[in-house]
Amino acid sequence: MAETPHQASRQRQAKVMTAAAGSAGRAVVPLLLCALLAPCAAYVLDDSAGLGREFDGIGAVSGGGATSRLLINYSEPYRSEILDYLFKPNFGASLHILKVEIGGDGQTTDGTEPSHMHYTLDENYFRGYEWWLMKEAKKRNPDITLIGLPWSFPGWLGKGFNWPYVNLELTAYYIVSWILGAKRYHDLDIDYIGIWNERSFDSNYIKVLRRMLNTQGLQKVKIIASDNLWEPISTSMLLDSALWKVIDVIGAHYPGTHTVRNAQLTQKKLWSSEDFSTLNSDVGAGCWGRILNQNYINGYMTSTIAWNLVASYYEQLPYGRCGLMTAQEPWSGHYVVESPIWVTAHTTQFTQPGWYYLKTVGHLEKGGSYVALTDGLGNLTIIVETMSDIPELQVWYTKLAKPLERTLFKQLDSLWKLPPVFPSSSMTLTSHHLRPCAVFAVQLDDSGGRFTLDLQEDELFTLTTLTTGRKGSHPLPPKSQSFPLSYKDDFNVDYPFFSEPPNFADQTGVFEYYTNIEDKGEHHYTLRQVLNQRPITWTADAANTISIIGDYHWSDLTIQCDVYIETLNRGGVFIAGRVNKGGILIRSARGVFFWIFSNGSFRVTGDLAGWITYTAGSVEVTAKVWYTLTLIIKGSLSSGMLNGKPLWTNIHVNYPKNGWAAIGTHSFEFAQFDNFHVEATRS
Repeated sequence: MAETPHQASRQRQAKVMTAAAGSAGRAVVPLLLCALLAPCAAYVLDDSAGLGREFDGIGAVSGGGATSRLLINYSEPYRSEILDYLFKPNFGASLHILKVEIGGDGQTTDGTEPSHMHYTLDENYFRGYEWWLMKEAKKRNPDITLIGLPWSFPGWLGKGFNWPYVNLELTAYYIVSWILGAKRYHDLDIDYIGIWNERSFDSNYIKVLRRMLNTQGLQKVKIIASDNLWEPISTSMLLDSALWKVIDVIGAHYPGTHTVRNAQLTQKKLWSSEDFSTLNSDVGAGCWGRILNQNYINGYMTSTIAWNLVASYYEQLPYGRCGLMTAQEPWSGHYVVESPIWVTAHTTQFTQPGWYYLKTVGHLEKGGSYVALTDGLGNLTIIVETMSDIPELQVWYTKLAKPLERTLFKQLDSLWKLPPVFPSSSMTLTSHHLRPCAVFAVQLDDSGGRFTLDLQEDELFTLTTLTTGRKGSHPLPPKSQSFPLSYKDDFNVDYPFFSEPPNFADQTGVFEYYTNIEDKGEHHYTLRQVLNQRPITWTADAANTISIIGDYHWSDLTIQCDVYIETLNRGGVFIAGRVNKGGILIRSARGVFFWIFSNGSFRVTGDLAGWITYTAGSVEVTAKVWYTLTLIIKGSLSSGMLNGKPLWTNIHVNYPKNGWAAIGTHSFEFAQFDNFHVEATRS
């Protein structure tokens, strides 16, 4: 997920056009009426010249990064309901593909995702939530395609360089270990693996990766490259036959529905392996509907994958609500099934990977597009947007408009019921409204028919022989509630379901549940920052580690936390309030930061980087000792205490006026936190 493509994507506003309902009994007169009142363009859906490319499915990305962070913290039944809307066939989005980030410990858009190998000899295949998410997707759809792709990498792979290709075999081993771990510990078969998201590829590394996959019995795992632009990977493949041989799919990000000549010349599968990246409003849904059709029409792309799967991260982080649906309140159970879910369903519920596009697909004269797909067994699905026997066409309809006029994924009356002799029948669908229309002639397997669609802006139609489509529903979720004003966590979890505590969102570094074997007292179970080396970064993350929590609108607040510095002389930790930035902007985060250091000093700064100092001094602090820090922010004044005794009082902190609470460390170093407690008010 890159900033420039994202910004471009947001400017794409699709004009989604489709068809209205009518009666099958009108054969000649309505067609003539339509032709007289509004000129109709004719479009033929024909398989006489053979079929087009094989359809590979529609999917979404969890990761890039930490976009599903809050989802796992939902209680039941709400968590399962959300998963149903995403993955359950013939229910909601009914996704064919789930693409996940291979956590690499680095900031990758909205947070960090933990690696399965923080260090050289460290392997743990239960960190993070992507394993859990893939299993939940498979539970609902055993045929779902699984893809893994790294954004960042743990620092040890770079051997001192911010580069994953220093030792090709070592990096390939790291990736292959993730694939093997998915199977060994979670019984998950990974279908495709990527190289390095939106960053440089190394041709020799791709070849090494293929060889290592084969030697580990993973011949069925296919390689996607390069998850960036069409070039230079396409030209490299044409010039290097060995590289061409090991790459199965060319994946491009935000291609704008178009491809390039060299990509087509490779004769490989072409995918939009990351797309959408738009606010999940009706405007975003219209954009998504256009993309799903025109990626194939304009660019021969046979799969489109949305960033991101579900907006399950704090909304004020970068690209808030850019998921197919929204689930950002685990504390209340509230979630929203947004319109992109139902726009997705127009394709996913009535097609499957392995179907084929007809060659006769294209653009509508008045704007918009149409595609048609068949399973080769007599089933046909037509999707029209301007935003084989066919016994009956089911009609599914979406209208993106003002709330009172809005319709999402509604089944209408069937388009027609054919008379016994199909080839000689001529059927027409129209309405009495004076709107642009299109005449579709269908000719498949020596059968034919014709129908007319009235077209209107901001609508979407799917016409299909399949009768399995459903608009799934669950009882309404709880009402939206703000993050609790009073919040505590003592981290006393012996066998955690998930490696990270609820609601903490790591922005740099990785904060995990930890058991102090040598401490059987109050601090036996703690939260520990576990990275002591900067990862191979994907973006310009901070030099400090930080995890945020709470409500962005918090203003006056008191934060208290027990802290334990593990690094002698150079170590340091902080607690903070009113933190106003995160994600890829974390380096420039402002707020009120209360630091203590193992060299016997403290600082209060107005930013994470430490450029703005409010006050500083000496204090009796050393490593390997527990201390209790208290930060009080009220209006434009702030005070702090160490072990309950005032350390500084009433310094002026005029900016920012609100933000999250946070904890963190001075550098990439081990440190522990316990008994976190915040009392807050909102601005």
